[in-house]
Amino acid sequence: MRLLLLLPFIPYTLALEFPFKIPYFFNAKVRISEPSHRSTTPTTPKVAIIGAGAAGTSAAFWLSKAKERFGINVDIDIYEQSSYVGGRSTVVYPYSDTTLPPLELGASIFVKANRNLWRATDEFNLTRRDFRAEDDDNSEMGIWDGERILVTVSDGWFDMVKLFWRYGFSPKKMQSIVDKMIERILVLYGHKPPQWDTVSYLSEVLGWTSLTGNTTEKFLSSQGISDAFAQEIVEGSTRVNYGQNIDGIHALEGLCSMATGGATGVKGGNFKIFEEFVTRSGANLLLNTAVTSIVPKGGSTRQWTVQSSLGSTDYQAVILAAPFHSTGIAIPASLSSQIPEQPYVRLHVTLLTTTAPAPDPTYFALSPSSKVPRMVLTSYEGVRKGGKEPEFNSLSYHGHVRDGEWAVKIFSKEAISDEWLNKLFLGKVGWVYRKQWDAYPVLPPTTTFPPVKLDRGFFYVNAFEPFISTMETETVASRNVVDLFLNEEYQLTLCGARLPSTDDSATTEAGDDFVYGWDC
Repeated sequence: MRLLLLLPFIPYTLALEFPFKIPYFFNAKVRISEPSHRSTTPTTPKVAIIGAGAAGTSAAFWLSKAKERFGINVDIDIYEQSSYVGGRSTVVYPYSDTTLPPLELGASIFVKANRNLWRATDEFNLTRRDFRAEDDDNSEMGIWDGERILVTVSDGWFDMVKLFWRYGFSPKKMQSIVDKMIERILVLYGHKPPQWDTVSYLSEVLGWTSLTGNTTEKFLSSQGISDAFAQEIVEGSTRVNYGQNIDGIHALEGLCSMATGGATGVKGGNFKIFEEFVTRSGANLLLNTAVTSIVPKGGSTRQWTVQSSLGSTDYQAVILAAPFHSTGIAIPASLSSQIPEQPYVRLHVTLLTTTAPAPDPTYFALSPSSKVPRMVLTSYEGVRKGGKEPEFNSLSYHGHVRDGEWAVKIFSKEAISDEWLNKLFLGKVGWVYRKQWDAYPVLPPTTTFPPVKLDRGFFYVNAFEPFISTMETETVASRNVVDLFLNEEYQLTLCGARLPSTDDSATTEAGDDFVYGWDC
């Protein structure tokens, strides 16, 4: 029952994916272009990338790989309206003290199956974190429904017996389902992965149409997963990862919420991966540069004119690597009409430090002498039965800030007051940091997705987000876009001179070590 051993990692699997503006401490290795170096008449073909998050920075990196392998003469400009690299991955420091451990405010973890991010940490000599070693007291998790703690989970043999009594073979069945999903997604890293103009095509190739077309609740029921396990453990995971319940979120993303094996992060912040992507790509990084419009230039060969706060520049291709409706960028109606409005989950994130080793047990309807788990996820099932809604989505301790003081992260639908914090943590609250943003795409069941290729030379990476929304999948989606661009303009891909056919792309499986894009 390996799933039980993974449960303590669930609160770390936050996948915030919105390019919010936050004060940022730069890595000096990132090269920032000066506006005076810009030219409106390019002497070599240029590609514009809009957004310096996981998708945009990795797109630049993949393009640089093609330049290195095939001698393609193309310049890369990355436009970023905010002041930092990383987009949805960023950190803050308790008390604004950079000598203290940084806390991830956005995208928090990746896993070993995330082969691009895992490989990047190896290639870039970044140190991966061991969350358990950092906080070995954080081994118990509870599920709270707003009125009572339904169940607690730890790694002990007694709890395994207890959970078998409660859930039967559902944890084992769930692990098998998740393993099969991971095995299937590894096709995307093999020698001949599929390329896709539309996410709907990819979903069909991978055999996942039934997953995206059903709620997590309905799919798990069809697979013999008990209602209790789905409503407690799985819903706790979907609520912490995506702020959505199992009767609303599609099944593919629900399964992704449970795929936490080998969870890790980069010491000092996951943004370091994306800074390295920029540095190693040799791209021109244009921070604090808002793009206002993208229009076709016209002529016999399609080109695009990007208008920004620096002026206008013409490009051979444009890669839009940010949620379109959040950018405010004007594009032709023939393109914008292809991208449906994408709603986002509005989330409040509260970071704090406390000298209380655990929350107040009386808040959770326990005796004052009881021990409260230091990770508390939530279920919505009590509300469905007429009960009180939990006041937060998740609450988790995240290791020591310094001796005798811990960091805590809380996700909630509504703002958390100082009074509430002081009550919950027995008046032992130090530093508090709050942020509200549109954190994750709303992910209802669907079998239709925005197109990846909007026009010749115009690509939309974030078409992938309604399918799967993580840091890793943004790097996979950007790699696909770069392959489409290379094939369109140079009859190449990152790994050769042909795109795989539908037949062989559907059956190819990844080897143990080979990672497409890196190893060719």
